[in-house]
Amino acid sequence: MNYEDFFGSAVDALKQEGRYRIFADLERKAGSFPNATYHETSDPALNSTSKRPVTVWCSNDYLGMGQHPSVLAAMHEAIDSCGAGAGGTRNISGTNHYHVLLEQELADWHHKEAGLLFTSGYVSNWAALSTLGSNLPGCVILSDSMNHASMIEGIRHSRAEKVIFNHNDVADLEEKLKQIDPSRPKIIAFESVYSMDGDVAPIEAFCDLADKYGAMTYLDEVHAVGLYGPRGGGIADQLGLSHRITVIEGTLGKAVGVVGGYITGSAALVDFIRSYASGFIFTTALPPSIAAGALASVRHLKQSSVEREQHQLRARTVRSRLQAAGLPAMESETHIVPVMVGDPQICRQITDILMLRYNIYVQPINYPTVPRGTERLRLTPSPVHRDEDIDHLVRALREIWQEMNLKLAA
Repeated sequence: MNYEDFFGSAVDALKQEGRYRIFADLERKAGSFPNATYHETSDPALNSTSKRPVTVWCSNDYLGMGQHPSVLAAMHEAIDSCGAGAGGTRNISGTNHYHVLLEQELADWHHKEAGLLFTSGYVSNWAALSTLGSNLPGCVILSDSMNHASMIEGIRHSRAEKVIFNHNDVADLEEKLKQIDPSRPKIIAFESVYSMDGDVAPIEAFCDLADKYGAMTYLDEVHAVGLYGPRGGGIADQLGLSHRITVIEGTLGKAVGVVGGYITGSAALVDFIRSYASGFIFTTALPPSIAAGALASVRHLKQSSVEREQHQLRARTVRSRLQAAGLPAMESETHIVPVMVGDPQICRQITDILMLRYNIYVQPINYPTVPRGTERLRLTPSPVHRDEDIDHLVRALREIWQEMNLKLAA
């Protein structure tokens, strides 16, 4: 087999379908988010680049906490006091005190007894679900059809029986629960905010079913932590349902503004994951500076609602402005603002024009992130987007839609 030909052909197929992912070379500027510098390759043969300013409209640093002074100061202090790295796994090199403090803060954030840090939200889902599913004898995991890839991979790796229920469908979930032996361990795995459509799970109804059929609940709050609830603890916190969730999983890489993932739950459950999850045991721990920055961010968000309020206002403003301009901005009860396109090639063309002509960076969202035929732009307004930024975005999209003869609302 000619391996190089195989790799090249596989990539060419993605390009022909319009699904080839291009990573923009961006340099974020602390203090000026959402502005960034785009390093554009001007002559590939000479490896030369040119630079120009762009406005980022698809960052998951939802609140701009990646540039917050208290976060930056905490990270600088931790680097000066602890050095750059963690020194290895927590099993071998010990647990840095910043890890201990952050896990305590995260547990309190979600009204749980304990928390456990991972290197990313992807790893926390993969490790926790695979560990639970593979160790609970005869376990069945019921997974929402729109769950994130990290949850799907964790469930697959567990080799537990998997049952997929229709997205946010309480009746379908109950029908599937009825068919499972009551004595078997069961986990209902779902998200609070689904990041592509911006819809919210019926958390209370799922908890009711879990109680009725003796199931655990596993809730991914990565697109909600920091953004909802009186202290930013997520949708479950906002609804007063945290105590009914067995495992609440979250990320430090979105609203918190740094990097990393975590789970929270009872002391016994978290100790079980800590003791059995290979994705935790054999992975180098987060650097102390990262933990310190996340700690400062979480503490700030627990006390301040200003960022959350401004964030929601910006999201509502952008959605209403797009819709008023006749652009196909989907309705959403959350901060996610999807603009439907429905074709991967056109989606790519739109984002290329936005970058080249208008200095606006938006990444196209294509299959397999979303189903074929639902390709879209996914806009994430933030408190640091100004009115002028919104005006420029709406005007640019309206002009592109007209130029490409795409359908506009009357």
